[in-house]
Amino acid sequence: MKYILGIDQSTAGTKAALMDQQGRLSHAVRRRHQQYYPAPGYVEHDAEEIWQNVKALMAEAAQGVDKADIAGVSISNQRETTVIWERATGKPVHRAIVWQDVRAKGLTDSLADRADFVRRTTGLMLSPYFSAAKAAAVLKANPDLMARAQAGELCFGTVDSYLLYRMTDGKSFKTEVSNASRTQLMDLHTLKWSVELADMFGLPMSMLADEICMSDADFGEVTAVESLRGVHVRSMLGDSHAALYGHGCVKPGMVKATYGTGSSIMMNVGDKPVLCEGGLSSSVGFGAKGRVCYVLEGNVTCSADTLMWLKDELQLISSMDDLAEASQVESTGGVYLIPAFAGLGAPWFYENARAMLFGMNRGTRRAHVIRAALESIAHQNADVMDAMGRDANCPVTALEADGGGSVNPLLMQMQSDLVPCKVTVPAEREVSLLGAAMLAGHGTGMLPENVQLPLEAEYTPAMTDEQRQASRAGWLDALKRCR
Repeated sequence: MKYILGIDQSTAGTKAALMDQQGRLSHAVRRRHQQYYPAPGYVEHDAEEIWQNVKALMAEAAQGVDKADIAGVSISNQRETTVIWERATGKPVHRAIVWQDVRAKGLTDSLADRADFVRRTTGLMLSPYFSAAKAAAVLKANPDLMARAQAGELCFGTVDSYLLYRMTDGKSFKTEVSNASRTQLMDLHTLKWSVELADMFGLPMSMLADEICMSDADFGEVTAVESLRGVHVRSMLGDSHAALYGHGCVKPGMVKATYGTGSSIMMNVGDKPVLCEGGLSSSVGFGAKGRVCYVLEGNVTCSADTLMWLKDELQLISSMDDLAEASQVESTGGVYLIPAFAGLGAPWFYENARAMLFGMNRGTRRAHVIRAALESIAHQNADVMDAMGRDANCPVTALEADGGGSVNPLLMQMQSDLVPCKVTVPAEREVSLLGAAMLAGHGTGMLPENVQLPLEAEYTPAMTDEQRQASRAGWLDALKRCR
C-alpha cells in the first residue's frame, strides 16, 4: 500500500489529496461550497452540496491510481456543524447548522440551571455553539421533523458521521471520540453517549451514531464512490484535533493554533481531562491505539472570517495580498476591532456581544484598520492562551501554528509578541488533512512513526513588556465596551 486518500471538509470548502509513505501530499484538489446567512446569528451549509463535492473530489484525487495502492481513507472535518438526515436515504432534511450559528441561544438559556452538570459531564460550557443545542433547536422549530426523529426515521451527527454514512451507503453510522466530545452529548469520562444529556436536550437516542470509536478505527468500506469501492475509512478526526496530531503534539503541554475561518487553540493535557473554570473547553484530543489524550481548547469565532469581512463587505481590501498595507504603520494607533459578528467565543462566551471598531481619531487610516483586523486575531488567541496557562498551570512558551493565517508573517509576529511565545510554522499548509492521513497511515502500518513536518519559519517576541502590557490593556478595555 502506497497512499492514504485524505479528505479535509472545512467551513469554507473541501480538499482531497493523497499522502505517500514519506508523509508528502500530492494530487490535491479542492472545491468551495456556498455559505448561507438566513438571519442574524444564523449560518448554514447545504449538506448535500458538501457530500457531492466530497464524492467528486475523492474520485478526482485518486484518478490514475490503482485502488489496491490506497491503504485507506481519512477524514478531517469542521466540528460542531450539525447535520440531520434520513436514515433510509442519507439525504439531509435541513440545511447543516454551522458551528458559528447561535440560533439555539434561547434554548441554552432555558437550561441554565443544568449548566454545571453539563460542564462536569462533557467538559464544555453550556452553549449554542455545540451540536446538541443546534439539533434540538432545529427539531423544536420543525414539529414534523421532531415526529420523524421520534419515529426513528432521522439521524443526527457531525460532518464526519454524515460523510461516513454517505460513503458507505448507510451501512456505517459511527463517529469518533474527538468529534463526539464536541457535540455536548458524550460523557467525557466514559466516552459514551449520555442518555441524561440527550433527554435534557430533547433528542431521541435513536438519532445518534451507533458507536463512538477510537479515531484510528476501521470505520467501514467505501461503496458510494465506484473507483474506490472496497477501500476502508481508517481515520476520522475533527479538523483541529487532526492538526494537533499532524504537528506531533502528542505530549502534555504541547500547544497548536489553527488559523482558519475561526481559530482553534489546543493544549495536550495528557490522559486525564482537566475541567476548568476559565471559559475553556475540555475535550478528547484523539484516540489512537486504544488510548485517548485529552486537551484544553479555546475556539475563536472570527479569524480569517474577519479578513473576509474587510474584503467582501467593507471592501477595504480587494484581496488578501492587500493585508500587506498593515505594515505601512507601526501600530494600530490605538484602534481596536472587536469582531463579535456572532458573539464572542472562548474564553469569554459573550453571545450578546456585537462587533465594534473602537479608538479611531481623525488621523486613522485604512492601514490602521487593516492592522487592527489582523491584531484582533492575535489578541483573541492570546486571551485563550492566557486562560489555558492558568487552568493547566503551564504557561504557553511555544506554539505550533497552521492554517491560512499562519502564512502571514505580520500576524505570526503579532502572535509571538502578544502571548509572548515562540511560534513555529511548518512548510506543509494542509496540516489538518495531513494529520488525519498520518493517523490512518500509522494505524494501517503504511507510514513510519518518525515522520515529522518540515519547518518554514519561526518567530520570537520583539515587543517590550511595556508595549505588550499597553496593547493588551487596550484590547481588554475595548472588549468590555462591546458586551
